[in-house]
Amino acid sequence: MSATTQDQGAQPEAVRSLIPARLDRLPWTRFHWMVVVGLGVSWILDGLEVQLVADVGSIITEPESGLGIPAAQVGLLPSVYLVGQVVGALVFGRMTDRLGRRRLFILTLTIYLVGSGLAGLSWDLWSFMAFRFIAGMGIGGEYTAINSAIDELIPAHYRGRVDIAVNGTYWGGALIGSLGALVLLNPDLVPIFWGWRLCFFLGPVLGLVIIYVRRHIPESPRWQLTHGYADEAERTITGIEETVEHQGGKLPPVDESKAIEVVGEKSIPIARVARIMFREYPRRAVLGATMMITQSFLYNAIFFSYALVLKFHFDVPSESVPLYFIPFAFGNLLGPLLLGHLFDVWGRRKMILLTYGISAVVLALAAVLFSAGALTAVTQTVLWCVCFFFASAGASSAYLTVSEIFPLELRGQAIAFFFCIAQLSGAVAAGVYASLVGDGSERGPLTAGYFLGAGLMLIGGLVAWFIGINAERQSLEDITDPVTSTKRRGAVRAEGAHPSAR
Repeated sequence: MSATTQDQGAQPEAVRSLIPARLDRLPWTRFHWMVVVGLGVSWILDGLEVQLVADVGSIITEPESGLGIPAAQVGLLPSVYLVGQVVGALVFGRMTDRLGRRRLFILTLTIYLVGSGLAGLSWDLWSFMAFRFIAGMGIGGEYTAINSAIDELIPAHYRGRVDIAVNGTYWGGALIGSLGALVLLNPDLVPIFWGWRLCFFLGPVLGLVIIYVRRHIPESPRWQLTHGYADEAERTITGIEETVEHQGGKLPPVDESKAIEVVGEKSIPIARVARIMFREYPRRAVLGATMMITQSFLYNAIFFSYALVLKFHFDVPSESVPLYFIPFAFGNLLGPLLLGHLFDVWGRRKMILLTYGISAVVLALAAVLFSAGALTAVTQTVLWCVCFFFASAGASSAYLTVSEIFPLELRGQAIAFFFCIAQLSGAVAAGVYASLVGDGSERGPLTAGYFLGAGLMLIGGLVAWFIGINAERQSLEDITDPVTSTKRRGAVRAEGAHPSAR
């Protein structure tokens, strides 16, 4: 690493560095598994939290629970958690770009641990909602800090499959929540007053283990370099290389042609962040928004009307609904795990079109059969499992896309912005589809809703195909120059000017 001469003291020093190339050429070792396990647990915790609230919703209406919340007000709980996520993403997304990935992924996990644990000690509706809001803030902040750190620490060769697999583990958390609830919410095993409270300690127990692991995960040297901490970045990357080499990973030579030159900036003004995202990269903004909105609409439309459809259209007893949820969750979990590597091998655009497109076709087929009355609860669930095997990988690729196509210095804020758009889209879908279910006497409105969801997913896939980025196996700095790159000084690069852009 070398530095250019300072411009008469008027400008910060420009630094030439091979840090991105040094990170991307590393072989896979236990260090990378530590990063994946230590940071990837965020999605598991979110899936756990959402599922637990769904499971305890009816329990906390009972006087024996110690809360006795009116049934009409239970619906407020998911909304409060959602608002907390949106606030947390926006607040901590800005902070992770300004203060660093490591500080924030420790802070946001701590906030979640406190919020979720306190929810188990709630004494009335208002205390419960306040604690759920805090837990939501922690998880919302987690998404921004975690996805940023993973992308910047994982070698380019593996980035797609790792991101997609990690994002898909949301459904592993949902499974943990379901299985835990089967025991803790069984009044024959645990008294009602304590059962639902113990459920909210499942996440904090897991989180306490993970926070220990996170203490050993370094700051992103990419973040340090672009924020004026070049010496710290050099020490961090040297430490990572020594760890990888000690673990048996032979280090290949560094490609000297991959050097970048940056002038570190401690913070990028919010107005400049908006200008870069929407004026320099409008096509990428459209790509990110389209992918996030379409996948979130589909997921929330199906997931939050799942139990109602089984109950009113297939006469499945309420107590049997979780049995149908388990294969659905497994399908969602297996999709990203089995298909993720293809996003690195076959490419982003091909796989996004494939996963979005197949899920759209299967959902449309399910809509036709549902309308004709040709399905049972079992066959309907089988079709949903097939649909979301592909949709889950596609949804995970949406998060991957928005986290890798914008400059490093505003990555956290980009993730936060598109995450919030997705959450709001999902909230609308959940309300609309719950009303389309009806009392089971008519299937026309819900059939039309299924066709709408299928159409939106197809649109998302086509948009990715036509304006998507061939980001597979490319360094983040090859996908888009850092804001602090000297290439940007004196001129704003036009959208699509980068060799890898379309």
